Amino acid sequence: MTFKYPLATATWDQKEIDAMQSVIESGNFTMGEKVSLFEKEFSKYIGSQNAVMVNSGSSANLLMIAALFYTKNPKLKIKRGDEVIVPAVSWSTTYYPLYQYGLKIKFVDIDIESLNYDLTQLELAISKKTRIVLAVNLLGNPNNFDSINKIIKNKDIILLEDNCESMGATFNNKKTGTFGAMGTFSSFYSHHISTMEGGIIVTDDAELHQILISLRSHGWTRELPEKNFICDDKSDDYLEESFRFVLPGYNVRPLELEGALGIEQVKKLPMIITERRKNAKLFIEILNDHPDLIIQKEIGKSSWFGFSIIIRSDSSMKRLDLVNKLSNLGFEFRPIVTGNFLKNEVIKYFDSEVHGELKNAEHLDKNGLFIGNHHYPITDALNSLKNL
Repeated sequence: MTFKYPLATATWDQKEIDAMQSVIESGNFTMGEKVSLFEKEFSKYIGSQNAVMVNSGSSANLLMIAALFYTKNPKLKIKRGDEVIVPAVSWSTTYYPLYQYGLKIKFVDIDIESLNYDLTQLELAISKKTRIVLAVNLLGNPNNFDSINKIIKNKDIILLEDNCESMGATFNNKKTGTFGAMGTFSSFYSHHISTMEGGIIVTDDAELHQILISLRSHGWTRELPEKNFICDDKSDDYLEESFRFVLPGYNVRPLELEGALGIEQVKKLPMIITERRKNAKLFIEILNDHPDLIIQKEIGKSSWFGFSIIIRSDSSMKRLDLVNKLSNLGFEFRPIVTGNFLKNEVIKYFDSEVHGELKNAEHLDKNGLFIGNHHYPITDALNSLKNL
């Protein structure tokens, strides 16, 4: 099915095609020099000491959680049964690694305007058992990290970020994804940049960086420096080090094709964010004072992954009315991420609890959706929203 105003469009041109062709001609398809160069360029753009590319944002979340089990730093080390606080609205693989590593998950409501944490509820949810606050920057919008850091100050709590939807966003002139011990990103087709599939973890911590590198490739030592934080000094014997396994890792390596694409895409990222923000300015002008609809309230400087539209609680409008209007205008649309994630049957497998009520997550689930934003002007599409 085709749409007049699709949810996502390609950010590639001939440069990306040429980059892929160069990899094909080289015959080197597995992770190599292109991936390494992309990691360097991405960390430079984000403002982090280290970046590790993997095959998806979901894998990035998996390795971020796994790394905390294998660090030797007591301030960062976690164990099964530790409590992690999460917002009730996010993508499924924000949560799955928490279950898979035996963590106790505590769901907290969102703010209906920012779509990130309800900060009052977050503060009330923290207990003596809380070990991690996982901040999800939803649809391009930063969390208020001043408030979060104030809440967790002088507590034995690790801050992590799922920034898969918010590449390029900033809070107080600092890029999101860099406020916690680690932050994750996605470069899936529909996101800010596209490497076909792909994800990145960033960190300033040298030990976590090496753990991530090992976990990415089977848990072996092959990509580690001779002197490292994880194991005894590496042997000079190539055969001994070729298949020496020190951590229970995975194979979540990216392709060299994806690294080559990333090199070209990160060059375009400043332009992509600028154009998305220009579109957002018009979107806000058109719908900010709508009597029936709520749009996302920007915190810091959003990178505007998409445009959320939520029916006000005191409106007589139904979501089906909104769906029909947007369909008639030619828009493709989706639920806001997964809506209230606790409605899903998979929750029965989690060791989890809910702090308080999830009124806003539930309202968003039943009354919200989002439309696409793009890296080029969409003036006609946005002007048509005046008919809502």
